Amino acid sequence: MPPLLEIRNLLIHRNRRPVLEVEHLDVLENETLAVIGPNGAGKSTLLLAVSQLLRPERGEICFRGEVLTASGALAFRRRLALVLQDPLLLDLSVFDNVALGLRFRGQSSRQITAQVDSWLERLGIAALRKRRARTLSGGEAQRVSLARAFALNPDLLLLDEPFGALDAPSRARLLDDFHTLANTTSITTLFVTHDMDEALWLGHRVAVLLNGQLRQVGAPETVFSAPADPDIAALVGAETVIAGRVTGEVRLEGQPPSSGDRLLAVEAGGFKLEAVGQAAVGRSVWLCLRPEAVTLWADASVPPGDTGPRSSVRNRLRGRISRMTPQGPLLRVVVDCGFPIVALITRLSAQELGLQLGQEVAAGFKASAVHLIAR
Repeated sequence: MPPLLEIRNLLIHRNRRPVLEVEHLDVLENETLAVIGPNGAGKSTLLLAVSQLLRPERGEICFRGEVLTASGALAFRRRLALVLQDPLLLDLSVFDNVALGLRFRGQSSRQITAQVDSWLERLGIAALRKRRARTLSGGEAQRVSLARAFALNPDLLLLDEPFGALDAPSRARLLDDFHTLANTTSITTLFVTHDMDEALWLGHRVAVLLNGQLRQVGAPETVFSAPADPDIAALVGAETVIAGRVTGEVRLEGQPPSSGDRLLAVEAGGFKLEAVGQAAVGRSVWLCLRPEAVTLWADASVPPGDTGPRSSVRNRLRGRISRMTPQGPLLRVVVDCGFPIVALITRLSAQELGLQLGQEVAAGFKASAVHLIAR
């Protein structure tokens, strides 16, 4: 099946400088494509270009195989629905706000009532039908905004960080409800966010924008577990990135040679480490590691690089705790091993280990937890 939307060779300038460059990106029918990136990466610019509100310097945007033109922009926008971080509701009742787009399209009163009531019910705000928009909470207002978008039955739904301004409980409930609606309606959605959890939960595929350039597109599990470069690795949570060089292949007793991923010996920062990957011997690499993959021991007597028989953790390094930062129920611990290694552990574990700033500890991680990137 051809893509619903296809972007080719797109370049957008603002103030005479390039702010977005996309060689190729498509949005497939009935999928949710999550576009992730930090603030200023070009995510909102992409939505403005897709909605024909921003003219590109060059490139084409195709919808159902046809190139969009300025003369057809209005007709195309009628096939879209856009939900922003700010709901932008009028000072009308909830019902009238949801009905607004349907009235603009000339639907009958009976059709409008049936469609609006259906979406108010599905988004759990039927009881708010007669409430004025100004009396709504943030979560309630965003549900009204989503109901207004879904009621239009759009070919393409554009979401510009619609959950970012909500408090944590409202955000969690709305994310869960939207996930259910998006899958049961099979609506095609282009969704931009800087929140990795939202992208993992909602996206069928993930596209990464950094510094105005599209850097990687793939399944969420691929992008998050196998980022294409160190910048993407840092964006998706691989906080430890270490420069190293592959020095050889480790052959375990009784294990035949493999044509795929192999257990490699890697020298990094004076340590001899092991990692699962496919890099050639002699190749310079980046070792990328997520903080939840790092284990800490208060007993720092483990020799550097010792793999020992004690567990499947084949990499053990000594270092001193240089920083401890609370993150909700977790604790982010930075261990200086000559290079920083970041661990994310529970506060209870930290208390049981008696961790303190300046304390010497051992940091360990499995070879399979390392993602290797050629450099």
